[in-house]
Amino acid sequence: MTVSISNKHIYGQIHRASAKGDYTICSASSSDLSDIGGWRGSPKNIPSAYLTGYLLGKRSLGKDLNSVVYYSGVASYIHGSRIASLVKGAKDAGLDILVDDESLPDESRTKGEHIMIYARKLESEDKKSFNHSFSKILASGFSPFDYASQFEQTRKAIESRVATAS
Repeated sequence: MTVSISNKHIYGQIHRASAKGDYTICSASSSDLSDIGGWRGSPKNIPSAYLTGYLLGKRSLGKDLNSVVYYSGVASYIHGSRIASLVKGAKDAGLDILVDDESLPDESRTKGEHIMIYARKLESEDKKSFNHSFSKILASGFSPFDYASQFEQTRKAIESRVATAS
């Protein structure tokens, strides 16, 4: 399993090695989240990384794949990071990944509760900075205070839509 983070999205892929070269068994992108689960939050934060990993894990199980090894390449694996969040999502979906659970973000971070706390603080202390920091999602009609509920809604949608598709 590999993870890639661009300036706009988060990607996860599961590969299989062969004599003719590696091939991709399945993949998921944070851009898939809005189509499958109605995700309206940022496509490049910890909650979207978790949900991308969850989607990847569900897709892989539909392909009779239940165990993977995470390959970081040249990227650093940082405890609690977006990469760790994607790994946690895939693991929570049922994929067996050998990883130290202490390196994974806790549930409150994967749900985006830290974002909601920061947004509340920023809104009360500096409305201009709040509007600047959350300008893209506010322009889309999404509130940073809705991350936890949006997370749960998207996760349930992935669970029901991907389970019936595989």
